[in-house]
Amino acid sequence: MAGNPVDPLQTLSAALAVPADSKEQGDILATLRESLEAHPNPIPILCTTLITTVSSAGDSLLKRWVLDLLHFAICRSNLSPEVRTQLASQSLDTLANLLHDSNNRTVKVSIQCLTTVYPLLFRSLCANRTLRQQWDLLSQCKARILEFIWSQTTTNGVKLSAIKFMQRIIIVQTRGISDPRLQKNDPNISNVPADHPFIPAPALEAEGMKLLESVITILYTSQNPEILSAIIHSWSNLVKQRPALVQLVVSSLSSWTPAALAGLTASSVKSVEKAVRILLIHISRGPHGSSFGAQINEALSQQATRMERASSEEKARKAAVAASATEATKKRPPSATAENPSDAKRMKVEADMLGNASAAFLASFDFTTLPISLITDLIVANLQAFTEPALLELVQAYRQSRGLAPGPPASRPPQPLEPTPEATPTPGPAAEPTMKVEAVDPLQMDIDEEEMEYEPDKLNMELSGDEITGEEELTPADLPEALTIGLIDLKLLGPKELTDEERISLMRGSVGRIGDEAEELNVDSAVSSQWPDASPTDMWMLLIVRMVTRVAHFDDGLSEDGGDETKDSEDKKALDLYSRQDNLRQTLCDYIMADFPSRLRLVTTWMNEEWYNDRIRMADDPDWRPNYESWLNQIISTYQTVLEGKPEGKPDNKDKAFARFLLDLPSVPPDVFGLLRDLSVDPDKMHVGFTSLREFVLERPSFRAEALQVLLELTTHPDLVTRRAAINTVRRWVPGIEPMDSMIRDFALQILRRLQKRPPKEEAPKVADGRAGSGDENMEDGQLPPEDLLQTPYLPEEIELPAEKSHVLQHVELLFALSVKVPEFLNEIFTAYGQMELSVQEAIQDLITALIKSLGSSNGKLLTLMRTCPPGSESLALRVLTIFTEHGRPSAQLVALVKGLISDRDLDARFLIPIIAEMDKPDILKHLPRIVSILNGQQEPKNLVRSVFSSVVTTPPQTFGSVSSNLPRVRQSELLTPAELMVLLHEAEKEIGLKSAIEAIGICFSMTDVFRSEILAVVMQQIVDEPVLPVLFLRTVIQAVTTYRTLVGFVSTTLLSRLITKKIWQNPHLWEGFIRCAKVIAPASFGALLQLPKEQLRELVDKQPSLKSGLREYVTKRAGNKARVAGFLDIFGEDDDAALVAPTTPDVVMASESALA
Repeated sequence: MAGNPVDPLQTLSAALAVPADSKEQGDILATLRESLEAHPNPIPILCTTLITTVSSAGDSLLKRWVLDLLHFAICRSNLSPEVRTQLASQSLDTLANLLHDSNNRTVKVSIQCLTTVYPLLFRSLCANRTLRQQWDLLSQCKARILEFIWSQTTTNGVKLSAIKFMQRIIIVQTRGISDPRLQKNDPNISNVPADHPFIPAPALEAEGMKLLESVITILYTSQNPEILSAIIHSWSNLVKQRPALVQLVVSSLSSWTPAALAGLTASSVKSVEKAVRILLIHISRGPHGSSFGAQINEALSQQATRMERASSEEKARKAAVAASATEATKKRPPSATAENPSDAKRMKVEADMLGNASAAFLASFDFTTLPISLITDLIVANLQAFTEPALLELVQAYRQSRGLAPGPPASRPPQPLEPTPEATPTPGPAAEPTMKVEAVDPLQMDIDEEEMEYEPDKLNMELSGDEITGEEELTPADLPEALTIGLIDLKLLGPKELTDEERISLMRGSVGRIGDEAEELNVDSAVSSQWPDASPTDMWMLLIVRMVTRVAHFDDGLSEDGGDETKDSEDKKALDLYSRQDNLRQTLCDYIMADFPSRLRLVTTWMNEEWYNDRIRMADDPDWRPNYESWLNQIISTYQTVLEGKPEGKPDNKDKAFARFLLDLPSVPPDVFGLLRDLSVDPDKMHVGFTSLREFVLERPSFRAEALQVLLELTTHPDLVTRRAAINTVRRWVPGIEPMDSMIRDFALQILRRLQKRPPKEEAPKVADGRAGSGDENMEDGQLPPEDLLQTPYLPEEIELPAEKSHVLQHVELLFALSVKVPEFLNEIFTAYGQMELSVQEAIQDLITALIKSLGSSNGKLLTLMRTCPPGSESLALRVLTIFTEHGRPSAQLVALVKGLISDRDLDARFLIPIIAEMDKPDILKHLPRIVSILNGQQEPKNLVRSVFSSVVTTPPQTFGSVSSNLPRVRQSELLTPAELMVLLHEAEKEIGLKSAIEAIGICFSMTDVFRSEILAVVMQQIVDEPVLPVLFLRTVIQAVTTYRTLVGFVSTTLLSRLITKKIWQNPHLWEGFIRCAKVIAPASFGALLQLPKEQLRELVDKQPSLKSGLREYVTKRAGNKARVAGFLDIFGEDDDAALVAPTTPDVVMASESALA
């Protein structure tokens, strides 16, 4: 069946045509399954087609067959990991649904499939950052399967499969071996990138350790031998793949006893004991067991004692049972009712004996070797085994045994206390209404309204003029003169002194009345004629702000004539006055910050008024204490506190109120930009910071330089999220938006120049002493003196060598992002690259990959740079070429460009590797030796040359329908045959170099599917006919007969004879190779060696004395011409004619050939 696969579709159609669930259908499906196991390529198509069809159907033969086939394909087939991963991804939805199937067998097979699906998709999702839904579904499957472990209704088979799944989760969600070579087939938590968007590595690792603790708890508490055996058997994989957990496993196994298995049969307990013993012995013999040898040996010794004691107790029990049965048989006839009590008694005795043995062992056990969490779980599990009355009785018995006072008896749960009269609140006399700290907002302002423009002094003058006019009109014209004169001498009483509470109450009432009556102002008033866009709300805000800011001066003129007491009193009054003013400002600030976005216009009006008031007051009084900056800082610090107090500490991304507030400030102190920098660095508040800085750049030209400088410095921040947010903010202004465009370009180029080489530090004082001219002459091209380099708070003063890739990325990520929009920056990159240290260049080659891919191989600027790359940047041009060709064929334009570069400039041979397969045969023959010459004994060049050979040499198909990953990318006629390649390596050995040529020939021999024995025979025949033999020819012949013993006959009968006719001994190197080859294929070479002249034959046996006896025996057995034989024997050290005998066996050469064949 394996040699003749059946047609899957026809066979499946035949199975569907017969009655469902019949024996005939089962036989057809079994035949198809056998064929698919031998030839699994069609399985993925069949599974993806059938699994969705049968998953929703009831239990049937076809459904079970499809599920088993899916399980085979994912878990046990020889399909490639990529195909299995794709199949797992396509089947995940169906498997998730099948976990809820009513058939336990279906659920069991689904869990077994998901046990392999989880690590496959975990490794795939670590590299794929977009499949968030697939990860969520996989996590749901994991949670569902783990529920089966703790469910009391789960069947034994499903629970065993779930425990195996949990063990696989533990392996995946713990850290693997640090050696990256061993992690290829070991997906683990170390594969998760630190910035992965949806796979939380720390949480998964913590979950894995918690699951391991759960497994240990099950090991100590479970009474199911099958589950215990499954756990112990799965731990062999755990200790192999996770060496860091060996100590925990050894400690758990060493401390384990069968105490939880009390009551089970002796055979069940013994099977678990054997599993523990086997695993401990396996660990002790492994690579990590040497560190725990003493602990394991002690545990095995204790276990042996325990098992021997249990065995003797079991034998005694059986003997006692047999004796009891014999005695009972003598006394009375056996009956079922008589057996039951004895069985119960035996079980009790056995349980007591086991319990006593376990108690004796536990009394001597050191529990400090166990993890704390495990001890806690064991204590809780043991306490739960007792009922509450039994536990209380045990406590009382323990107290009595220790002579302690008995504890209080168990009582009912405490009843809730009755409320006491003192606790019941009673209504008291009505207290005076207390004023709230926060004023009630009567405005209901719309934050989208345009903010009013106002001139405070002009408004005051107009309002004052209206009031004067009103007073003049109200003065009666016929007022008596006496009354007028009397009023001149009238003195008004002083104002009533109010307490602080009365002042606050009066102010709040006044403000409230103003707000309530503000709507009565009509549009015909003088105010509306001066400010068409003003509203009663604007007037209310202006009045409130003026009442707070335009406070009266404290008149301290009286204190000049008074004494010290008067002056102190006046100072105290002044202090009280300013304190009350600050209290008013604080009240206004608290009111605003309670709802900052909706009260934005009020706070803007307040800050503008404070700034204006400070200016006019300082013009009159130089000692005036400014209020603007202090209260601005108060608002900003309060806003930060509000942000931190929000749920999750995150502001609303749509809330731009704070940015608008800052933009409308009349003056911005320098520390505001420091605040915005701090907000931009905080992941939860960066939206506020970046939005404010961006608006400053766009809308406040006077602060543009400061804001843009902060943004540019943030483009070098070590945190990836912050840095990219800053880059995305500034790149929108490039190109064309001035002056930001020029500032950003200059900054990016100056940061790039930091990566160039610097002059030695000892040369720096020369520049500082005024000898900059001579210092510059000593510096190489592109080097900068340290004082000319731009510095940011996030970059080190000098990059440490060898450079780390993350540090280099801080310097170049902005420039790379700009190069996508402005390809001219590539010139600067290539120019600066030649002046960088080697470690920096290597980092640049890796980091530039994304930029080159985004530009594409057809980008004109990039192709021009590759053609005219500056000196020193050739390796970067090679990296660009490699990026273009690593996942596809190079374009004809690119091939022509590289061929021109090779002919014009002395470039590295690696430039030829990506395009060699696109050349015609003459060019391949011309350039291939140069590629081979890069071999230097290291693995990387060897892999490159092997890939070149695979792409330029025709490869015959192995089997029908197979797919080759090295399909030729040019016409078959333009490729080399294997013989042509091997001959070329020998003919160009001098151009290539002998060591490189030897390594290249070895690569050919390793490609056994291409360079078969018949190919090598053709190669040797073609080379031996050449007039001048290559130096490496005989070495290749020796390697050929060593690799393919079937070539011994051809070499001994044809090749060696041909070399003798060409007088091979005249070339010392080839003659040495000839002698070694003759020794390698001896005795098959003896016939050809006898064709050598005697002098050369004598030289050969002198150099290889081990051939003498064989040649002597060969000549003796052939017994031809006696004189000739005597001459040979003289050479071989034997001249006794009596030793000559007639040959009695077939020709030794043929015999040796047949034996070797």
